[in-house]
Amino acid sequence: MSSRLPQVNPAIYSQLLAEKAELIKQTFAEFNPPQLEVFASPASHYRLRTEFRVWHEGDDLFYAMFEIGEDPKKDRTLVRMDQYPVAGKEINRLMPLLLDAIRDKPLLRHRLFQVEFLTTLSGQVLITLIYHRPLEDEWEVAAKQLQTELGVMLIGRSRKQKRVLEQDFVLETLQVNGQPLVYKQVEGSFTQPNPWICQSMLEWAQAVSSPKADEEKRDLVELYCGNGNFTLALANNFRQLLGTEISRTSVAAGQYNIQANNINNVRIERMAAEDFSKALNEPDSKQASKFNLQDYDFSTVLVDPPRAGLDKATLEQVQNYERIIYISCNPVTLADNLKTLTLTHKIERLAFFDQFPYTHHAECGAYLVKH
Repeated sequence: MSSRLPQVNPAIYSQLLAEKAELIKQTFAEFNPPQLEVFASPASHYRLRTEFRVWHEGDDLFYAMFEIGEDPKKDRTLVRMDQYPVAGKEINRLMPLLLDAIRDKPLLRHRLFQVEFLTTLSGQVLITLIYHRPLEDEWEVAAKQLQTELGVMLIGRSRKQKRVLEQDFVLETLQVNGQPLVYKQVEGSFTQPNPWICQSMLEWAQAVSSPKADEEKRDLVELYCGNGNFTLALANNFRQLLGTEISRTSVAAGQYNIQANNINNVRIERMAAEDFSKALNEPDSKQASKFNLQDYDFSTVLVDPPRAGLDKATLEQVQNYERIIYISCNPVTLADNLKTLTLTHKIERLAFFDQFPYTHHAECGAYLVKH
């Protein structure tokens, strides 16, 4: 596809999915993996969070995105977005209503340059209005009226300023193998944008880590655990689970989620992956004692790293576990990491989750067991 912005066309989605799956198979062919498991997305309206620039042309006001060419700094084409079939149906419903409501209100319109939508399957909507000017009390009065008019929650942002009218998070409920799981998703923090694919990922992770009938439950550690997305869903498969995450906001959300779901065998703590590896290697260290690592019997590690993949030290640490669940948003770095991991482990399951339809991006899952 020539365009870098997703061109939604449900009529050809199945064909594009098959082509992308074939590319994934080629990427991992050198490892001789089992049959690729493919999980399709809805063919449209699959993304429940998105952001737009707001463009002002005289009296006109519209949403915009940029088509990025070969040179991201110079080759940028403005694309007007009156509707956006990538985004959820509720976002599309609210897009024109929001602009109509602020078009003739200088307090809300003046120097507004970006709008961010965060919605949920459970029906909550949080909209962030971002400005190139300070937000005074008069703005808040007008924004509260707008919030009531649209039936949403609003946040105003400008440089070094954040005005929260009600709350700065939504509560999502995902259904994972018939079990409802509640997740606090904080504005500005990372969350999975495609909840249907997220549910598929959680169900797949549950399936690959499910203990056999005669197997005693042991413990799992998750590195880069975010708000506990995977950790909570896997709670029934393990004796104890420890999630580590560097973001304070995500750790706080994860701890909220543990309580909201009445889960008593999960712990989420703020710690970098490399610091956790160091603590494991030094059982008498202050960090190890702080998290009572001596009380754990880790059999499984789950990693969902950034696009760059796992660093060398974490890769070496991960190889010590009997089982590895590796979720990746970048098949290229996953394949690179697998060159190391397959020296000690065998790929038992391999999955492709179409988190980002109509783009070259692909989410993958690999389940590895020690030789």
